[in-house]
Amino acid sequence: MRDVVKVGVVGCGYWGPNLVRNFTSLANAAVTTICDVNQQRLQHLLRLYPGVAITTRYESMLEGNDVDAVIIATPVSLHYPQAKAALLAGRHVFIEKPMAASSRECRELNRLADEKGLILMIGHTFLYSAAIRKIKAIVDSGDLGQIRYICARRLNLGLFQRDINVVWDLAPHDLSIISYLAGESPAAVCCQGNSSVRQGIEDVASTTLHFSSGMFAIIQSSWLDPKKVREMTIVGRHRMVHYDDLEPLQKIKVYDHRVETPPHYDTFAEFQYSYHYGDMYAPYIKQEEPLKVECQHFVECVQTGKYPLTGGRQGLELVKIIEAATQSLANKGVLIDIAAEPETAALET
Repeated sequence: MRDVVKVGVVGCGYWGPNLVRNFTSLANAAVTTICDVNQQRLQHLLRLYPGVAITTRYESMLEGNDVDAVIIATPVSLHYPQAKAALLAGRHVFIEKPMAASSRECRELNRLADEKGLILMIGHTFLYSAAIRKIKAIVDSGDLGQIRYICARRLNLGLFQRDINVVWDLAPHDLSIISYLAGESPAAVCCQGNSSVRQGIEDVASTTLHFSSGMFAIIQSSWLDPKKVREMTIVGRHRMVHYDDLEPLQKIKVYDHRVETPPHYDTFAEFQYSYHYGDMYAPYIKQEEPLKVECQHFVECVQTGKYPLTGGRQGLELVKIIEAATQSLANKGVLIDIAAEPETAALET
């Protein structure tokens, strides 16, 4: 097992510097090389991290023995070719979400990683947050009862993307959280949206997920709202949870609220719903940066060979959902079934 994993980061625009900062902070990792086409960005990062090698040629990062693992934080269209090149060069790979531009590309990357015995991990950062882990523990404990539906809202003004729509950009966060909490992937999806600013690239969208268990979920995504919103409501048969990621302290609130139907009645006049309004409590959440936890998990997986929480299989499942949502979007919201993967490519837990 390597004491220190040597890391190379490609893509130093919006998110890449955060990855450089977090991998640099780890005792069992070292950022040895940073790659970007923008020389000014490279020089800026070199001033922050003296001694790190910089390059504008991605191929040079894969040469020699200075990099054990490649961290990819480039536009989605580059994820597949850069990840494939890294895997073929025998490097472990971490890719920011979404994994690739198509499920076909995802399957190929999974195949290569399996063949070469390399770690392939996807940056579904919210699954490493203490708040989401706490909600998962509450759901799994049965305290909420059977989950009836989940509603997620991820809204803000910008950042507008040039190559992908708002579903590809924002929905992966909520899709990964919902599938994680539900313990299953959706069986079908429908999606509607609109291109308000740039023709052909939807900037607002509503995605509906249908699960085999009967659970139902709604995701609202927007680059065109005046107020930043990052919230999710999980409604169970017995209790409900509201999650607000923008809350500094009480990110999770558990409500002892529910709707009950009468067990039996003889006439319609006797039938009435019972609304239960109980207490609310906010469980303690340990303050820690999810991205640092995620980076540490990747390094540990590289060192031990353990399959990641958000590995290539999970990345493939998410891209399949987005592809189906995109197909629905192009067909005015028609319901699209999501094809199940063969048993050999089943989701790992």
